[in-house]
Amino acid sequence: MTLPSFSQHLHSQSCLLLDWGQVPYSQAWEAQQQLVQERRDNPDLPDVLILLEHPPVYTLGQGAKLEFLKFDGETAPELHRVERGGEVTYHCPGQLVGYPILNLRRHQQDLHWYLRQLEEVLLRVLAVLGLSGARVPGMTGVWVDGCKVAAIGIKVSRWITMHGFALNVCPDLAGFGQIVPCGIPDRPVGSLEQFIPGIEVDRVRAIVVAEFAEVFGVEFMPDV
Repeated sequence: MTLPSFSQHLHSQSCLLLDWGQVPYSQAWEAQQQLVQERRDNPDLPDVLILLEHPPVYTLGQGAKLEFLKFDGETAPELHRVERGGEVTYHCPGQLVGYPILNLRRHQQDLHWYLRQLEEVLLRVLAVLGLSGARVPGMTGVWVDGCKVAAIGIKVSRWITMHGFALNVCPDLAGFGQIVPCGIPDRPVGSLEQFIPGIEVDRVRAIVVAEFAEVFGVEFMPDV
């Protein structure tokens, strides 16, 4: 086993937090690609966590099936096929989206481990809020009382991650009715608001930051 160098250990403790508010999907997607490329070129750059919300938008994973769309693509609010794994999903205001851009060489070079860690962050967030979250064997994401409240879809290239998770805090869930979310027809999509009336994204964001830091062993530094 090769132990990390001292410099790698230092960088594994630092993570840049980018809190962007509401950003159009295409703009955030382009920014992710740029940040990933910078870290391919210079692996010593710190990890990044982007937190944001999107205006209404549908995204398809790299191999997602169009049969899971219930609308004419030309009339959708916005539709993108992107390089993450997974099927179709929906983003909108009230949903907290996280895009970790991590060098897994500093953490663990194992995609299943990484997915489970993202789930662990979300499960801990729910626990802080007094909710009992659960995994479903064979599926990726987090559920509360049988409702999927968080979806995860990632892309990893040269052990640099992009895309990430989407936690339904208080979104209008109507947009999910136009798709088969994540290609799962028999499990409903839910939100935290169904269990905690009046909850807002601002309350959840700080908890996500704290739990992400704990699970991944990073220390956040502000954008300068």
